[in-house]
Amino acid sequence: MAGTEVRNQTSVQEFVLLGFPGTWAFRMSLALLFSVVYVLTVTGNVSIIALVRTHPQLHTPMYFFLCNLSFLEIWLTTTSAPKAIGITLGTSQTISFTACLMQLYFTLSLGGTECFLLAAMAYDRYVAICHPLRYSILMNNNITLQLALAAWLGAFPCVTPLVALISRLSFCGANVINHFICHMESWIILSCTDTQVIELVAFGLSFLVVIISCTITVVSYICIISTISKIPSAQAGQKAFSTCSAHLIVVTLWFGSAIILFVKPSVQSTQELNKSVNIFNTIITPLLNPFIYTLRNKQVKEALGKTIRGTFSGFGKV
Repeated sequence: MAGTEVRNQTSVQEFVLLGFPGTWAFRMSLALLFSVVYVLTVTGNVSIIALVRTHPQLHTPMYFFLCNLSFLEIWLTTTSAPKAIGITLGTSQTISFTACLMQLYFTLSLGGTECFLLAAMAYDRYVAICHPLRYSILMNNNITLQLALAAWLGAFPCVTPLVALISRLSFCGANVINHFICHMESWIILSCTDTQVIELVAFGLSFLVVIISCTITVVSYICIISTISKIPSAQAGQKAFSTCSAHLIVVTLWFGSAIILFVKPSVQSTQELNKSVNIFNTIITPLLNPFIYTLRNKQVKEALGKTIRGTFSGFGKV
């Protein structure tokens, strides 16, 4: 009997991702939508990186962080979108145990990195607006680089112990995941072993990464709004807030969905809700970021206009 139990617990070598049930036409439409969104996401974020690199007036800490965010968004959506497209088309519904674990690891780590980056960007805007005379000192190149490195190197070690614990879970034959990605809750729901420790660790890490970075961001914006409200000139106040309004939109979208997904003491929640929020978090938000920053930021729009005019003038000379 013991031998049979061990054999059953180690028999799962791959998982089947159900994705999105529905008619053939619905799934094809969804796959087309995901494909278009993925191409636009990669193109938009690569364009922001290229734009910042080629325009010296954008070589500031704010746009350095924006480049980091754009680079991150490319990889975050890449961890989910291609596989989601294959699942929706019905051509790639299985995923190996190792690949599923790696997808989980990178999704969580990149998500944590985004939390830290958004907090660093909020701090940058706080210093720029609340302490403008000391901005060049408080946000010099070394400090900016250190904050970016801390964001990238901070999340991956935090996630490693959690993923290591998840990798040791046993599955008694059940291998069907009602999702389009290998979400943490899916592993816990399928496992036939005690997951209480994992759920506790997951909640603690979620609180540490999401809530603390969100708190830093919120406090920064409270100080920013308080400072702007004291500016005598309404036009000057509006100009000051316009430099961080795009970031505030991104922060609201990201932290709102992250809190719904991760900051909860139990994993027993609606899988359909999780799928919907994950679509928004890993596919839609990375697409929105380049458009939000482009349309809401005067300097980026000016740089983009110069690039477009230069391109067309070059074609005209040819």
